[in-house]
Amino acid sequence: MEKKNKHIDRTKKVISIHDLYKSFGTNHVLRGIDLDLYQGENVVVLGRSGTGKSVLIKIIAGLLKPDKGVVNVLGNDVAKISYRELEQLRLRIGFSFQSSALYDSMTVRENLEFPLLRNSKQLSQGQLTQAVETALEAVGLSQTIDQWPAELSGGQRKRIGIARTLIMQPAIMLYDEPTAGLDPITSMEINDLINEVQERFNTSSIIITHDLTCAKATGDRLAVLLDGRFVREGTFEEVFASDDERLKSFYDYNFIT
Repeated sequence: MEKKNKHIDRTKKVISIHDLYKSFGTNHVLRGIDLDLYQGENVVVLGRSGTGKSVLIKIIAGLLKPDKGVVNVLGNDVAKISYRELEQLRLRIGFSFQSSALYDSMTVRENLEFPLLRNSKQLSQGQLTQAVETALEAVGLSQTIDQWPAELSGGQRKRIGIARTLIMQPAIMLYDEPTAGLDPITSMEINDLINEVQERFNTSSIIITHDLTCAKATGDRLAVLLDGRFVREGTFEEVFASDDERLKSFYDYNFIT
């Protein structure tokens, strides 16, 4: 069944990408792509490993510079703004890394407090604790507040990583392979959490994945990246109602009902 989200506002683009190119030497990773993300929407960028999906979100976050093209995020041309402006923009973007990127030397509480202490220096200890507890409640892991990352399962680490991005109340979420390395049940839980975050916080999200179950469960719209270009875009059903053998083989190999 097609995923529906009544909160999508298609009159407001939060990300607009036009004619984007990126190469590394002779490896032409992105070859003139266009993509819009609307307020409240989940867009899945789907493709095999090595097709440039992670490069795309690193460019959106200003971690890589494009060779050509325009990347506009929340009204800012990412390639043209100053470093200080870019730092301020990144505070409005939640980046959920594939590895969860937790600090092993910090408890869960300290991991979540870290971005607040770094960027919101005027908060009292009571305000910090409330923010941490709210973020953990949002991902269903209130009981882990004083645990160490090493004590958590892979799925719990993913959830804590998402909580740490939510604590900054981002307008945009970027998920890099959110279900990678997880068992099917835990993957379903992460998919549900992505949708819960979208509904509860009205975030706009780009979800990078090669997992078709994740794509179907979370995507309001899919964009399929092959050979450096988007070759198909639409709902899950629209994308795979295609005679393109590349899409058929991708579906047959990956999809699990």
